[in-house]
Amino acid sequence: MHSVFISDLHLCPTRPDINKTFFDFLQGPAAQAEALYILGDLFEYWAGDDDDDPFNASVVTALHAYADRGPGLYLLHGNRDFLIGERFVTAGGAKLLADPTLIDLYGTPTLLMHGDTLCTDDVEYQKFRAYSRNPAAQQVFLARPLAARKQEIAHLRERSAASKQTKSEEIMDVAPATVEAVLRQYGYPRLIHGHTHRPARHEHMVDGHRCERWVLADWYRRGSYLRCDAAGCQSIDLN
Repeated sequence: MHSVFISDLHLCPTRPDINKTFFDFLQGPAAQAEALYILGDLFEYWAGDDDDDPFNASVVTALHAYADRGPGLYLLHGNRDFLIGERFVTAGGAKLLADPTLIDLYGTPTLLMHGDTLCTDDVEYQKFRAYSRNPAAQQVFLARPLAARKQEIAHLRERSAASKQTKSEEIMDVAPATVEAVLRQYGYPRLIHGHTHRPARHEHMVDGHRCERWVLADWYRRGSYLRCDAAGCQSIDLN
């Protein structure tokens, strides 16, 4: 038995090659797994579950078909698609997990996160995150017409891209002290997350405990997934 983990696919209609890689992945490596965990940013952005764009519908259909074949399908919100709601989750046959979520992964306690909450040195982003996750703010935003929401998201993405030009690489990466605090809080588990687009395996010594941290790759250039079983985890490229 094994499970697979992916994040930061940033699917959108303008990236047909990666979209095809994802659809093929669902019918290939993911179909052989006991469960698929999508740890945030499945989409480039998500304006609301009422966005019935044909591409969005094709992703929902593919996820539903995958879940119908039997594997578990689990989803975390990312910083780009945190507005995914119950309508999408139900239609796709997935289960929405809290961030973070601690699971027993074949005998190893494993903490699942998107990863953005670990980047605490980026104070500007953390302030925006706190505001955008506020249920009242989300309700106001989702009450606006879909076209207006998409326009606002495009504006926010432009501002974010400009802001990144002035930030150091260290600020946009995880804060080591925050990682250690989270590992300590959850009993020194293995940690799997995405968000930073810096795929790697790290080891942290926390209070005498050796903790493994896997950072998942983004899918901007190629597809990639983490395969975990009782013997451990392995990062695998798709193309």
